[in-house]
Amino acid sequence: MTGASNGVGREIARALAADGAHVLLPVRDRGRGESAVRSIRETMPDASLELCDLDLADFATVTSLGENLRAAGEPIELYVINAGIILLGDRERHISADGHELHLQTNFLGHAALTRELMPALREGSARIAVELSVAAARGSLDDLEGERRYSAWRAYAGSKRALGLWGVELARQNALENWGLGVNLCHPGVAPDTGIAAELRRRVPGGERGTMARLARYLGNPPARAAEPALMALERDAAPGSFFAPGGPFGLSGAPRERRLFRSLRNDREARLMWDLTEAAC
Repeated sequence: MTGASNGVGREIARALAADGAHVLLPVRDRGRGESAVRSIRETMPDASLELCDLDLADFATVTSLGENLRAAGEPIELYVINAGIILLGDRERHISADGHELHLQTNFLGHAALTRELMPALREGSARIAVELSVAAARGSLDDLEGERRYSAWRAYAGSKRALGLWGVELARQNALENWGLGVNLCHPGVAPDTGIAAELRRRVPGGERGTMARLARYLGNPPARAAEPALMALERDAAPGSFFAPGGPFGLSGAPRERRLFRSLRNDREARLMWDLTEAAC
């Protein structure tokens, strides 16, 4: 699974390890990855965890990881697409090593490329796949995904998450058409204030970020462990392919997970195919 270094991703990894899975943690920052491993093993000393290197904003590392895993010859039975960035508070438009806007490549294009690299192992393991989105996907715009004409971090993030969601819908369709034998479901964690997301903005929160965010978590959204539950539900064997799981509270911001209707923004088959074709051309 991607994005297991902290926050919601770490809690998904913790739950999978507790269920007996050998969890592969591809990370950009080894130090943060090792911190996640220590945290999980504090409560589960025998957890089966393995770190490897991946920077979704660099296609070369995606290819390298894919080659290494294919050489290992092990099937993948569970696959969680979870990693993401949102640079709220940073007005600068950042470009990846491959020339794409950073949110777009990290949140969307890098995951599409990784999935293509892993497809032989995913098919061999009849993998169940959870595509983790965001409430922002409901409002994201597909216009100017690279942010070349009109940039803001929120606009870039929301657009990248909507693009990922549409691609996930098309992945489920392609799976059914091609009989790949996968289980593809979508999910989102709601709002989880008490995580490490949007670090630049958090540094500006008056009164100290941890105390403020912890107080927000009690009134708006879910703590990380609860926010991890929609992804875990998406991985369950009895989930119908193409299902969408999210918190059950008002507007999907908090509460226990349940199946919900897919966002209207993700119900356009033509746009889903366009996002699929975009990844074929861009990565």
